[in-house]
Amino acid sequence: MIARRTVVLLGLSQLICWGITYYLIGGFGASIVADLGWPPTLVYGGFSAALLVMGLVSPVTGRLIDRFGGRPVMAAGSLCSAIGCAGLALSHNVLIYYAAWLCLGLAMRLTLYDAAFAALARLGGPEARQPMAQITLLGGLSSTVFWPLGHRLALAFGWRGALLAYAGFALLTLPLHLAIPAGRYRASPGARHAAPPALAATGSQRLLAGGLYVVIVTLANFLNSGMSAHMIDILSGLGLGAGLAVWISTLRGIGQSSSRLCEVAFGKRLHPLQLNLLATAGLPLCFLAGVFSGHFLAAAIVFAFLYGASNGLVTITRGTLPLVLFDHRTYGSFVGQLLVPSFLLSAVSPLAYAFVIAHFGERAALDLSIVLASVIVLAAAILKWRFDPAATATPPSQGLSR
Repeated sequence: MIARRTVVLLGLSQLICWGITYYLIGGFGASIVADLGWPPTLVYGGFSAALLVMGLVSPVTGRLIDRFGGRPVMAAGSLCSAIGCAGLALSHNVLIYYAAWLCLGLAMRLTLYDAAFAALARLGGPEARQPMAQITLLGGLSSTVFWPLGHRLALAFGWRGALLAYAGFALLTLPLHLAIPAGRYRASPGARHAAPPALAATGSQRLLAGGLYVVIVTLANFLNSGMSAHMIDILSGLGLGAGLAVWISTLRGIGQSSSRLCEVAFGKRLHPLQLNLLATAGLPLCFLAGVFSGHFLAAAIVFAFLYGASNGLVTITRGTLPLVLFDHRTYGSFVGQLLVPSFLLSAVSPLAYAFVIAHFGERAALDLSIVLASVIVLAAAILKWRFDPAATATPPSQGLSR
């Protein structure tokens, strides 16, 4: 059983870590471009470089958490976050700017959800599903808290002063990560229920399930990094004022935490495969609403909120699907390998969206998102159809197995 204190501390760390790293470029990108006079692709390319680093270090990070636990790994990530934010604040040339982003890329892989999920899987094994959902409640508010907070800090102290403050926030997460227990899940001999077997037990099943999981996670992360970097710009380009675009974009975080609260309260009624399909189904709808954001304020609100709600649930199933599909004892290392394509493709996303917006407009960026979201729904439907226990179970009287 994972202690409630651990869940609360990890939830607080996710709130801060996401806000000061992943959502950083969405809040300060335009200010950095205006101040340094660099091309937007060069500025946003730093975030892409960070995502590339996340992919490169993902397998070894998973193995380290499997072996040593989340405490030393995530604590190291806190220090890297502080160094990276301070490096950005002090950067005046491209070399230092990109070095800081490379450090932040390492920090993100060591501290964000995938590291926290692996730490919880090590502590709770098959019982980690509910804690995984619970820590995302606060993490889902990161953009809601840190985009307005960063905006106000930048108005008062400039973007450099705001990032120095972010470095201070990073250090606040160090004691949170040092408080993570060092134990490992062990099923007690007298446990009332044995852990259910992995749904993808054979080699061919693992290959199919792993492939579909990679498609879902990779394209969802591609959309997530693109929206994190450009949602405000897209809404502004469609006709909303800059201030209004910022505040509407914060509804994304409210949507994330609202959907996650529902999952925590009622999620036990849904298998992760069912929840994943339900979550992904909202993605094409939210981007379709986004197409009309320039004409109807309500459409912009639906776009931001529904995207946050859908993405928030997809983030949870990214952590819980491997618990039911694969062996939880190798969660960190195996999932770390599966996540590599998602980080590598996500590294291209901010630049890809910047290119599409610059050459074809904000509407084209939303059209691209609709296509990718539809592919995600298809992969989620196939995964559920193939591995859902309720659909594949055979009545004992038939004496058959598959």
